[in-house]
Formats: sequence, structure tokens, C-alpha cells
Amino acid sequence: MKLFYSPGACSLSPHIVLRELGLPFTLEAVDLKTKRTESGADFTAINPKGYVPALQLDDGEVLTEGAAIVQYLADKHAPGRLAPLAGTVERARLNGHLNFISAELHKAFGPLFNPALAAEAREAAVANIGRKLDVVENALADGRPYLTGPDFTVADAYVFVVLSWAPKLGVDLARWSRLNEFSQRVSTRAAVQAAMAAERLPKAA
Repeated sequence: MKLFYSPGACSLSPHIVLRELGLPFTLEAVDLKTKRTESGADFTAINPKGYVPALQLDDGEVLTEGAAIVQYLADKHAPGRLAPLAGTVERARLNGHLNFISAELHKAFGPLFNPALAAEAREAAVANIGRKLDVVENALADGRPYLTGPDFTVADAYVFVVLSWAPKLGVDLARWSRLNEFSQRVSTRAAVQAAMAAERLPKAA
């Protein structure tokens, strides 16, 4: 398998999952501005959407969308380990987390990647992010170490990556103590450390 990625982007989530599962894979970086891969390929020919992640399987099939990729990897290679079995209430809860992270939290950070964002718009975006972070913080209110309980799942990998953007984009996470503890906990995992090192990323906040 080959994972097309951009350092520190949401593609870090399936990268972590690949390492959690101990699967053989290669990496190919993508310049998201030029849409060229490090080997010189036109990335839009690989993923017409033009963004990472994209996972090319051994048979040439290409999967896109991070939440779909991580579920495929978990179900295919370690059923029930990083994602509860399909058809269970536990899986539905996991999907709820993945959908919220993707459609709400991840999307909320989008405006902050625009360096030309006006101050008023930035203030509104940060406030919106805060409301989404409140939801995730509340999921950990009972003291559970991970989003769905005692076990690390693909949803934890995804939200960890999104949280890692906060300090880079000037979002202070100080008031979300559980999320800070969560990020520290996840950052110590061997697969996370290995993925971040491979992408030449600094230690997580």
C-alpha cells in the first residue's frame, strides 16, 4: 500500500493507523499547492479531489477520505481492534465521533489556514472551534482515556491530529484540560511517535 500525505495534515490519521496495525506501506508526499507528488506525478490523476489522504492499495485501487480509509484498514486487518465490529451500537458510536470530527471540528479549523483571514472572521472561527471542542471535551468528562472508552480507536487518531493544529494556528487549548491530557496520552504511543518522526513533525503539543 502507498499513502499519499502532506506532513501534519489529516493524512497523519491513517498514517498512525497503518503503524498501529503494523502494516507494510510506503509514503509519498504531496505538494497541495502544485498538486504534484514527490515523484513528480499529477496528484489529481490519483485523487481528483486534490487533497490528502489517498491510499493506494496493492491492486491499484485508490481510497480517499480519511474517515473511510481508517475504517477500511481497521476492518480489513484487525476486526474489532481499532474499530468495533460493524453493525454494533459501539460501532455506531464510533461513527458518530468520526462524523463529528470530520464534518464539524475539522471543517471548523478550515478558515484559519487562510493567512488573509480578516480579524473579525478569525474571531468568529475561533469561537466556532471552541464550541466544537466543548463537545469533544464533554465526551471525556467521565474520565475515560479515549473517546469511546478504555481502548484507542481510529477516532482517537483523527481527533489527535486535528487538535495538533491548534497551537500552529494560534488556538489556545488551555481551557480544555481533558483534551490536553488526551493529546499528551496519545502522543506517547509508539505508532504516533513513529508516524510523526516519518513526517518530520515536532513533538505534539
